[in-house]
Amino acid sequence: MSVITYRQALRDTLRAEMHRDENVFLLGEEIGVFEGSYKITEGLLKEFGERRVRDTPIAEEGFVGAAIGAAMLGLRPVVEIMTINFSLIAIDQIINHAAKIYGMFGGQTSVPMVIRTPGGGGQQLGATHSQNIELFYSFIPGLKVLAPSTPAEAASMLRAAIRDDDPVLFLENLGLYNTKGEVPDGDESVAEIGRAAVTREGTDITLIGYSRMAMVAGQVAEKLAAEGISVEVVDLRSLRPLDRDTIVESVRKTGCAVVAEDDWLTYGIGAEIAASIQEGAFDYLDAPVRRVAMAEVPMPYAKPLETAALPSIDSITTAVKETLSAVGRRVG
Repeated sequence: MSVITYRQALRDTLRAEMHRDENVFLLGEEIGVFEGSYKITEGLLKEFGERRVRDTPIAEEGFVGAAIGAAMLGLRPVVEIMTINFSLIAIDQIINHAAKIYGMFGGQTSVPMVIRTPGGGGQQLGATHSQNIELFYSFIPGLKVLAPSTPAEAASMLRAAIRDDDPVLFLENLGLYNTKGEVPDGDESVAEIGRAAVTREGTDITLIGYSRMAMVAGQVAEKLAAEGISVEVVDLRSLRPLDRDTIVESVRKTGCAVVAEDDWLTYGIGAEIAASIQEGAFDYLDAPVRRVAMAEVPMPYAKPLETAALPSIDSITTAVKETLSAVGRRVG
């Protein structure tokens, strides 16, 4: 068992998959000579050459379109878009082509491609570079949208994404790149796409998150355990397909739920989770589902304002305690 960063887990997995399958190749802005804006592709150009690690112009619509064509012809491109904010330039290619080709052509051709892209606030990158707009893509049938929260999950889910025959949007929160976790040596496990994980068992309340918020949810649960509050943590891992069964099963056990997300509250992922709980566990609920999300503002640049806009351990802890207090459960 090795302890490595989320960043290293991604790099190691890309390298291993390129060795495993010669049809896997990488393309994106500055991923070759510069080795990627976040150094995920460090060393890969030197090892695999320009044929399989392709630097592209600053033209997201163009290189995402090229990847779609390559995937239709049997290759397995892994595209790096420097930030999810730049994916908006390629949104027509992603939504109207990658997601729809299999269905529109009656299954005659598939689009086995991965789009890796980081997002999220907390890095003082300003309003146009700090968004979590995965909701745009999670809304679209034909796409799969993954959001791993740990190095081990990043590795197993990236393997699954690369080997999948459908287009996959692979979300990487910037706040996770330097986080560390255990990854089994020689691990070649492939995650099941569309399967959430109960990462901590509990009995008092269910706390649901994905990506960075799944990590924070674990920290909240650890903090509240010291106060005698038993929190069950559900890491969504996959936003499309969404594992409603695991969510509902957990809430039926605990009777209460809080959803934490790094995007805006209105029309957010949490709204879909709350609706799923209402449909599948209404008779088991002791209190309304609470949602914790970022402030409904463009992300501020100033560090104190940016910090205040993002959900935190304190804001999630408060939501958990208020939910339990509302149903008469004693909290510290």
